[in-house]
Amino acid sequence: MRLSTHVTLREATIAGEHIVWDDVRLEEPAPDLFDAGWWQARDALRGEAEGRGTAHFVTGIDGTPWVLRHNRRGGALATLNPDRFLYTGRERARPVREIRLLATLRDRELPVPAPVAARVNASLGIYRGDLITVQIPDSVPLADRLAEAPLPSTAWQELGCTLARFHRAGVWHADLNARNVLVDGDDGFHLIDFDKARLRKPGKWREANIARLHRSLDKFRSASMRFNFLDANWAALRGGYTSVFAAGL
Repeated sequence: MRLSTHVTLREATIAGEHIVWDDVRLEEPAPDLFDAGWWQARDALRGEAEGRGTAHFVTGIDGTPWVLRHNRRGGALATLNPDRFLYTGRERARPVREIRLLATLRDRELPVPAPVAARVNASLGIYRGDLITVQIPDSVPLADRLAEAPLPSTAWQELGCTLARFHRAGVWHADLNARNVLVDGDDGFHLIDFDKARLRKPGKWREANIARLHRSLDKFRSASMRFNFLDANWAALRGGYTSVFAAGL
């Protein structure tokens, strides 16, 4: 199935904040859109998910489910400085880079969330940022899916093919793990969280990227005997991955 994927981004400085948005999904952006409290006051806040930062699930202006994510740091530094970043220009700010990358990947018909809007709030050489995307319908993280039930071998092969499509397009995902791969109701796969991701020339990073996902799956398997991940599953994934490059797809 071919996705309706083209994204046209606009940008403007509104109330002192730089906002980039898809003008098809959003006619008049405003800083309030990036405030979870504003959505809650409208009874449009549907839930939250904890990760490196909190993702807020909201009913968007157009009635579709959106995800609001505040840019946060990971690791030990997050305790001292959870969400402030050095500002070196709009185009280098994380939310702007991510929304532009998502627009590019959607244009290439890769399975990623549709971007809605990004905000950069900069002052005195420091910025905070936020991103809104469309929620992938009827989907759960791969880690949650495998905690409940196994995937068929054909699905693992499809996951390998999907990852190969990203790598052939030069997409390096900075945090490819079992929570940033979503599985939909048809056992189709989508990647999320492209913070710090970028396009790269072919290289050893491809194998390192795949190995990162393998380590993530192994970590979940080590934590629970009920986690449905077998060596044969990984072999099926590798088979699907290799087949895309062999066929030149």
